[in-house]
Amino acid sequence: MSRFLETLGLVKRRKSLEPAQLAIEGRPIAVSFRRHAKARRLIMRLSRDRSGVVITLPPRVGRNEALEFAKKSSRWIIERLTVEPAARPLRAGTEILIRGELRQIRHAGSRRGTITLSENAVIVAGDLAHLQRRLIDWLKVEAKRDLVKASEFYAQAMGVSFYRLSVRDQKSRWGSCTSDGTLSYSWRLVLAPPFVLDYVAAHEVAHLRHMNHGRGFWRLVLSHCSEASRAKTWLKKHGAEQHAYAAIR
Repeated sequence: MSRFLETLGLVKRRKSLEPAQLAIEGRPIAVSFRRHAKARRLIMRLSRDRSGVVITLPPRVGRNEALEFAKKSSRWIIERLTVEPAARPLRAGTEILIRGELRQIRHAGSRRGTITLSENAVIVAGDLAHLQRRLIDWLKVEAKRDLVKASEFYAQAMGVSFYRLSVRDQKSRWGSCTSDGTLSYSWRLVLAPPFVLDYVAAHEVAHLRHMNHGRGFWRLVLSHCSEASRAKTWLKKHGAEQHAYAAIR
C-alpha cells in the first residue's frame, strides 16, 4: 500500500542517510547508516567488505548522533577490524569443522550426487563451480535437523512452545528469539561441537519464557544445560573463525 501511495505522491519516501568517513589511527573507516523502524538503540557492525562499519538507527536518532557514537567506539572498530578473521570460502582442500570434527572438503567429480562424510573429509559431488553453494545447502539441512531436535527437547523441558524455527545465514549472531515465538539460528552452528549447538538452543528457547538476560533467564538456562559455561567459552574462542566461513563481507 505504501509503495502505491508513493507512486501517487501521497507518501514521501524517507531520505537515505549520507555515508561518512572517519580517520582512526590514520586508517580511513567508511561509516554507512541504515534506519530501522523496530530498532530501539544504535547498533554497529562491521561492513561486509570490512572497509568500515554499518550503524542501524532507531527512528528518532539522527545521523550526527550516530556518527558521534562511531567516534566514541573507535577503539572497538579498530579491534574488530584487526581481530576478526577474513572471509574463508568453502572450496576443495579447505578444512572445516562439522559437528566439532575437522574435515577436509573434497570434490568428487562433475556428476551430481549426494554429499557424504568420510572419516576425515566431506565429499561434494557435482559441478565444481557450485561446490560452496551445494555444501552450504547441505549444512543448512543438517543444522536444521539438529536444531529442531534440540529446540523441541528444551521447549518440552521448559514448558514452552515455539511458533516457527528457521536456519539462516546470520552474519554475527548465533541465534535469536522473537516475541511471537520464532526461533532463528545460524547454520554455522552445525560446524561447532554438539554441546555448543545444544547450549544455543537452550539459550534461545529460554527466551520464550524470559525475553531478557536477567537472573530468571540464566537460572532457567543453567538448570537445563550443564554445558553452558563450556559452550560460551568455546564460542568466545572459536566463534569468529566459524563465522568467517563462506561469509560475504
